[in-house]
Amino acid sequence: MASTPTPHNRTRSEDEDDPVDQMISRTGCAELHYAVQECMAEHQDWRKCQAQVQNFKECMLAFQTARKEQLMQQRATQHNLASNSSA
Repeated sequence: MASTPTPHNRTRSEDEDDPVDQMISRTGCAELHYAVQECMAEHQDWRKCQAQVQNFKECMLAFQTARKEQLMQQRATQHNLASNSSA
């Protein structure tokens, strides 16, 4: 009897990046994220890693703020282009 592959096999090849790692890398906060992971691996207690967590949090908030501003500018530009073309 031949074995059939399971549709829920979510294993990735070793050279394929984790989607979460890819997303965090795009934020510019990857090094801070890895610092949190290393601290957690070392101490096994998130309370001992508050400095690393805070640094990562601040980096992510800065990225989110910049991204929000970028999207708002794009939306305003698109709105202005649409308004000018209909005038």
